[in-house]
Amino acid sequence: MANASILGVFKDVDSAVAGADNLNAAGFNDFEVLSGSPYPEGAFGEKPPRHKLYVFPLIGAMCGFTVGLLLTAGTQIAYPMVTGGKPILSLPPMAIISYEGTMLGAVLFTILGVIFESRLPRPRLGLYDTRITEGYIGLFVTAPEEQIARAEKALRDGRAVDVKSTLQRARARG
Repeated sequence: MANASILGVFKDVDSAVAGADNLNAAGFNDFEVLSGSPYPEGAFGEKPPRHKLYVFPLIGAMCGFTVGLLLTAGTQIAYPMVTGGKPILSLPPMAIISYEGTMLGAVLFTILGVIFESRLPRPRLGLYDTRITEGYIGLFVTAPEEQIARAEKALRDGRAVDVKSTLQRARARG
């Protein structure tokens, strides 16, 4: 049982909301809204997107702190310089370098997290319609192949201007 995707393109917000309501009524609660204009989350009845972006800075901060601590402690232990009876491992300089490592790790991992959560790079774009950048609204559904006909009917009943599916693309190729 393979999954297929379907994209319904709507001319205005009202017809897109009608299409989203039809999708929800047909049992397709997990769909994406594609739009060139910003709309509040949940405006079309879609589920709020789940992300794990907050994990990336935490992991980055822990890695940066660890690297900073190991760098300062390792350097001082590898090249011990006893000056005036002071301890080899001095905490104030270690704290400064560890803090800077923590911040650097958090920033770098946050950037990587944004790239990862944005699903970039995307070598295969999949279904898309260029009219979405011109103000149209797209509703994108991924479902088992057996349910795609039901999703297509729900989108067409919601006054979709055009409906595209990966099944149509596969039939056109082969």
